[in-house]
Amino acid sequence: MDEPTRKISPTERLDRLRLIRSENVGPRTFRRLLERFGTAAAALAALPELAARGGGKRPIKVCARGVAEAELAAAERLDAVALCWGESAYPAFLAATDDAPPVLYARGNVSMLTKPMVAMVGARNASINGRNLARRLAADLGRAGMVVASGLARGIDTAAHEGSLASGTVAVLAGGVDVVYPPENQKLYDDVLAMGCAVAEMPPGTQPQASHFPRRNRIISGLSLGVVVLEASLKSGSLITARMAADQGREVFAVPGHPADPRAAGPNDLIRHGATLTERADDVLAVLGDLLRRPLAEGSGDGFDGAAPALPSDSELSAARSRVVESLGPAPVTVDSVIRECQLSASVVSLVLLELELAGRLERHPGNQVSLLTFL
Repeated sequence: MDEPTRKISPTERLDRLRLIRSENVGPRTFRRLLERFGTAAAALAALPELAARGGGKRPIKVCARGVAEAELAAAERLDAVALCWGESAYPAFLAATDDAPPVLYARGNVSMLTKPMVAMVGARNASINGRNLARRLAADLGRAGMVVASGLARGIDTAAHEGSLASGTVAVLAGGVDVVYPPENQKLYDDVLAMGCAVAEMPPGTQPQASHFPRRNRIISGLSLGVVVLEASLKSGSLITARMAADQGREVFAVPGHPADPRAAGPNDLIRHGATLTERADDVLAVLGDLLRRPLAEGSGDGFDGAAPALPSDSELSAARSRVVESLGPAPVTVDSVIRECQLSASVVSLVLLELELAGRLERHPGNQVSLLTFL
């Protein structure tokens, strides 16, 4: 029997957008707030007190209802769909990552996001041979039933989208879903909207900044079963995407290159460290075959329909705060190690960490690690 369609109410959608747009609330914090309070409305109401208890020097800035309403109206004018994490239409593989965007805007053929994907990334200053190979690989993967995801950048990204337009492609943008970067890819973007899909987590109209690109890269890898890297230097964003893919439990593929070409250093190093050597689409499909024969994913419900867990008492929290802060420093440590070191319950430690994060004193890292940003 088909799983019932999960769709969030307009009120909850607006509240979730307000929550993720509020100060010091990132994707991981967003999820912990929903786990703690059950609904975005309850989490929004709790933000000021949580931040104050965490040692915030000033009141936390909560996104105003009018600001969120204007953002959703801007998306509607673009015919962009606002997909919330936990809805059936939200990409299932991306939903399984621990920092999935709570709200993802999509334009074009949104059904592309329900199909199995493979990402292709690489150098912006790609060689002619590299671009030709990227087009051929993308076309062959498309004919085999894969949707190709990339970042609409110059070079390999452009070639990957061009090669997969006929079969299905997804462009992940660093700025707003309506902002084309680089500008010379405007026609390609229009073609993607006509035949594929464009997605972004930033508000419509947002111009891309340097800090947006790593966030975009984790969406590219999160959408996909695996990431193929062609022509990338050792310090390129493409290798960051490959590392994110590995952290997310996705497959990493690399096309080898000539040792004299600096653009070969990245893929060759990935192969040296266990990436699958890739020369043709069959090399990718051989690894992903088992995954392709399974259902795309289990249901991705957010699981926050029940009552929120009981809050620890004020006295319990007061005693716990100093112990938790004392156990932290600038070097990341796992939350489990904080729980063991402080000999406190997981629920108490989780709430204290949430307070510190909303006060701007805590940073979360991959692998369920945290570090202290400021000592007050």
